[in-house]
Amino acid sequence: MRKYSFPILILAIFETVAVSLWLTKDNLFYLFNFSYIGLSISLGCFLFIRKYKHARRLVQLLVGLYMLVYLGLICGENMQIEGFWYYLFTGVFEAATIHYAVAKIFGPLIFGRGWCGYACWTAMVLDFLPYKTPKGERKKIGWIRYITFALSLVFVASLFLAKVGNIERIMFWAFIIGNVLYYAVGIILAFAFKDNRAFCKYICPITVFLKPMSYFSFVRVKCDKEKCISCGKCKRVCPMEVDVTDNSRNRKNGTECILCMECVNSCPKHAL
Repeated sequence: MRKYSFPILILAIFETVAVSLWLTKDNLFYLFNFSYIGLSISLGCFLFIRKYKHARRLVQLLVGLYMLVYLGLICGENMQIEGFWYYLFTGVFEAATIHYAVAKIFGPLIFGRGWCGYACWTAMVLDFLPYKTPKGERKKIGWIRYITFALSLVFVASLFLAKVGNIERIMFWAFIIGNVLYYAVGIILAFAFKDNRAFCKYICPITVFLKPMSYFSFVRVKCDKEKCISCGKCKRVCPMEVDVTDNSRNRKNGTECILCMECVNSCPKHAL
């Protein structure tokens, strides 16, 4: 049972959040929502331990489709960054603000950028493209993410300052149009740079929240130096180009690890 302690821990954390929000918000939805996500992630961790090849992809589909189709399209909640700004400006701790607090602001202190590897509905599609690992040199255009971050804030702030009516409906269409743009740009960049995760590295505004918090992440891939033979396989298969052989917080691209475990699977000496 000891080897299953991590998925049990993940489930316990999400269940704690689920019950706490259910009781404080007096809304049964939160019990269902976070229980479902916790069970999905825990199932993926369990299957990974059991050596199931597609464990992470299963979690991506379970969580990504739930948030995109059910919460976004059916329930009409904008779970993109625009939705976060919208609820923040209205002073309501609901939907997107809770989602961001748990998954993208405070959650990364525990599980780093696990969101990007297991729950993001944009990456869910991009990871099915042919360039699983980057084929070329990393581009120095990561500054674009700060522009998209600022534009999302300016867009929502402008709606409030202009006192536009029916903003909630605008947020719904912003979610649809935003996702179409994200997928289009992500696919174009993937083929242009031969890198499925190019969108995550250069464009995604969510990383502005994720990167600083991920620096202090409790859950990290670490290297047993006594077992490591410096074969370089882990670096070659990493979609985010993280140097996992370096255990320091300052390791190369350290705040971009999505815990996909490709490095762990590829290590011939089980050093990771």
